[in-house]
Amino acid sequence: MKLVSWNVNGLRACVNKGFLDYFNEVNADIFCVQETKLQEGQITLELEGYHQYWNYAVKKGYSGTAVFTKKEPISVTYGVGNEDSQEEGRILTLEFEGFYLVNVYTPNSQRDLARLSYRLEWEDQIISYLKELDLVKPVVLCGDLNVAHQEIDLRNPKSNLGNSGFTVEERGKMTSLLESGFIDSYRYFYPEKEGAYTWWSYMAKVRERNIGWRIDYFIVSEKLRDRLINADIHCDVMGSDHCPVVLEFEM
Repeated sequence: MKLVSWNVNGLRACVNKGFLDYFNEVNADIFCVQETKLQEGQITLELEGYHQYWNYAVKKGYSGTAVFTKKEPISVTYGVGNEDSQEEGRILTLEFEGFYLVNVYTPNSQRDLARLSYRLEWEDQIISYLKELDLVKPVVLCGDLNVAHQEIDLRNPKSNLGNSGFTVEERGKMTSLLESGFIDSYRYFYPEKEGAYTWWSYMAKVRERNIGWRIDYFIVSEKLRDRLINADIHCDVMGSDHCPVVLEFEM
């Protein structure tokens, strides 16, 4: 089974930059997107063979998630916990026979860390939610998690220490998640690979020079460890300030 996750930073704009070409080429069994930035009726995607599930933010042109899947899920859940998670369209959970898929667009703590306390509350809710699901069946969490976990996960760790996405608190929450029975699939296969990033600033030549961060993930239950086949980062795919990440595993 092949899964793809991509923060498209505005799906309508990304479609105009080759999204469908990549979508058709990669031929994923499940394709997850974050930051769709649209409302119902603002786009029509002809994705033959796929069921489509959308979680729209109340605020126009903001946030939002979607999942396109060849196999119809048993159930679909929108949001989790407090009202804000649903109002911002940040979480979609699809239940399949062998696992839960949780597609997430984690809130940014903002440049001045104004939203850090909210972000940490969010992390606690998500970890609790994932652990509850994991008691029932294995979990695959994917999306823009807005954190570079270790120094290897960004180009300039020293100058970014304490900045949004690389605070001690945010990194600690990721550590807590992994220590509670989950695996960072990319680091499982490539524990020491440097220069593997999924997001780059739009500043001039930043992406060209690969000055990036790895903040997009596939995190999976320990129960799936022996079924993992490969994890990848498609850093050559343009259309957003993020690139797609890929997970392959046996079901």
